[in-house]
This record gives sequence, structure tokens and C-alpha cells, in this order.
Amino acid sequence: MNRSLSHFQDAFAGALYDADAASPLLDSLLAQPGFAVYRNNVVKACIDALQANFPSVERLVGSDWFRAAAAIYVRRQAPSDARLLYYGHDFPAFLDSFEPARELPYLANVARLDRLWTETHAAADEPGIDVLSLACLAPEALGRLTLPLRAAVRWQWFANQPAYTIWHCNREAVELPPELDWSGEGALLTRPEGAVQWRPLGTGGCAFLDACAASQTLDAAAQNALDAQPSLDFTQLLGDLIAAGAFAAIDVAPHGTL
Repeated sequence: MNRSLSHFQDAFAGALYDADAASPLLDSLLAQPGFAVYRNNVVKACIDALQANFPSVERLVGSDWFRAAAAIYVRRQAPSDARLLYYGHDFPAFLDSFEPARELPYLANVARLDRLWTETHAAADEPGIDVLSLACLAPEALGRLTLPLRAAVRWQWFANQPAYTIWHCNREAVELPPELDWSGEGALLTRPEGAVQWRPLGTGGCAFLDACAASQTLDAAAQNALDAQPSLDFTQLLGDLIAAGAFAAIDVAPHGTL
């Protein structure tokens, strides 16, 4: 690609998202009435994509509020991927600093959960762990095991906010509890049978998955979890995570070794 074409393409892309952008390369193009129509269509498509990607946020604030906020975001952050399903990866961070959202301090974290849903939904398929293979392992081998996470697993801890409760009540179209407990909550999203599922996850569970993602052994990851949440029933946690489809398949050699 020659430099002149590259400069023209950069200027063209900039003008699509910034009506005030000016470039000598585009003088004749910007003078055409059709360009403004095209620009409006592009921006509308991006706003529509954000509305589809962050449905819980849109339902909480209403369509007009959401689309006005999304229009500001679109002009600051153009898509980097033609697949608009992935658009808005930093929309939650935008909401963190968006002045009109200050009265809704949980809104950015609700957006993060919407984003985690999209990532879980779009992740690659892969086989889950075979529980019987784990049962065949000797105790010392089990402790040395590293449990890989499936590509469709997402989790996050939200300190000092009932973000997960607000989000899942919105997703499931159920009433919020009359008295929200404004303490931290965690969330786990998985896709064990082809459909995204979600459930609450405590500090210990989040710490355990953090350790698994860092390729720590089961013994080390379990200690991480118990350090974060001393009252944790780790056996119950591990069983719940296996049932949720959190772990990818592993190779276990015969006779219970790795």
C-alpha cells in the first residue's frame, strides 16, 4: 500500500467518526451530501451494536440515555474489528468516567458482566474435563495437577457492589431484592452445553480460578482460595466448578499418573 492511499484511508476513517475532522485529502468528498448520510449510517450501526452487546445496561438506563452515551463513545472509539459483536471492549471503562453515570456507580460493572457474557458466548468450543480421570489419580498426583480452564470461562470479583445481583436479575427479568446488600460479589460465566450460564462466585472461587489461570498446581490454587476465604468449603467449590464446565480436558496417563 502506498503512503498516499494509507493517508487517505486514515483521514477517511477519522472523518467518519468525527464530523469536525478536516483534511485537504477529503475536501471534495466531505462536500458531497451523501458523505454525511454515510457517516450517520456508520455511527448508527455502531450504536446499534453497542445496544445489542450491552442489553442489561440499556434496560437499566433506557434506550434514549443509552444511545446518547453510546454516540459519544462511538466518536471516541471506532471499532477495531469488523465483527461488531466484539465492539465495546472498553465501554465499561468509558462508563466509569462518564459524568452522567456517576449516580449509577454499579453501571460500569453491569457493563463488564454484559461483556463477559459476550466473550463466553463467542469463545471457541473445547472438550471439558473427564471427572473419572481425576478419580483415578493418586492423591499426590492430584495435588501436582494443573487444571486448565476452558476458553468459554469468565469470572470477576466486584468489590463493595452487588453488581452480579443487579445484572442477573436484569438478565432473568426478575425483581431485585427489596434490600440490596451493598457488599462485594463475584460472578462465574460458563458455556457447558452450548448456552451461556451464570452463577455467583465468592472471593475464594475467584482466587482459585485466578490461580488456575496462572497455571498453579491444584494444591497451590486451593491454598490461594482458602487464603482469600478461610471459611470456604473447597471440596464443594471444586465440585461446583466441574459441574459448571469450567475446566478443559487434561491428559492423564494410565495408573493414575500425569
